[in-house]
Amino acid sequence: MKNVLSLLLLLPFTIATNLHAGKEGPVYELRTYHAHEGKLDALHARFRDHTCALFEKHGMKNIGYWVPVDNESNTLVYIVSHASREAGQKSWGAFLKDPDWVAAYKASTRDGKLVRKIDRVFLTATDYSPALRVEAGDPSRLFELRTYTTNEGKRADINKRFRDHTCDLFTKHGMSNLLYCDLMPDQKASDVTLTYLITHKSREAREASWDAFRKDPDWQAVFKASRVKGPILLKKGGVKSTLLNPVDYSPMK
Repeated sequence: MKNVLSLLLLLPFTIATNLHAGKEGPVYELRTYHAHEGKLDALHARFRDHTCALFEKHGMKNIGYWVPVDNESNTLVYIVSHASREAGQKSWGAFLKDPDWVAAYKASTRDGKLVRKIDRVFLTATDYSPALRVEAGDPSRLFELRTYTTNEGKRADINKRFRDHTCDLFTKHGMSNLLYCDLMPDQKASDVTLTYLITHKSREAREASWDAFRKDPDWQAVFKASRVKGPILLKKGGVKSTLLNPVDYSPMK
């Protein structure tokens, strides 16, 4: 039970229910687990054999589970969705109290905890995000998770550029748009952040697509026009990209 209480401390759900209860949906929860050295395989086994099914049991929808292509930090990245923030809070509470979870957690940590750190953010889809299709590609696709940080007052501009131009140009050059999200208002840096997920057929296809996109005269014109009143993204650290491979138990591949 002590271990379960420790896990609870790792899963803070500080929610202002008067702001979020029943007013939005779906809400996406992007979580990154940093496994202890040598524990990533055991963490995968716990998700594969127990956690994913228990999430669904308690009302959470499994979207996708991935590991970085260059996974030097032993991380697992995943997305689940909730009907609302309040629903998510209730789901996590029920999950953590479930006897099956308590038993699985206890058994899996007999030789030490699997996870040393958990990062999580809550997001909602932008108005231009396509309907999310949770499906497995054949063969599995290469996923790219990108986070853009704008200069102050420029988030609306980055959304407009994607809505009016960028998404279509991505498709033109072989990239598949999956999910575009804003951070929920109570999340850190919510007023300057755009997070999105796209896919490629392969790493080579990704390189070719980005190269063609950047050289496209339409993109160059859009990029120039959108910066007339100043650059949209931070000059340093404005774009972060992580290439992800889906794990075997991921619904989305």
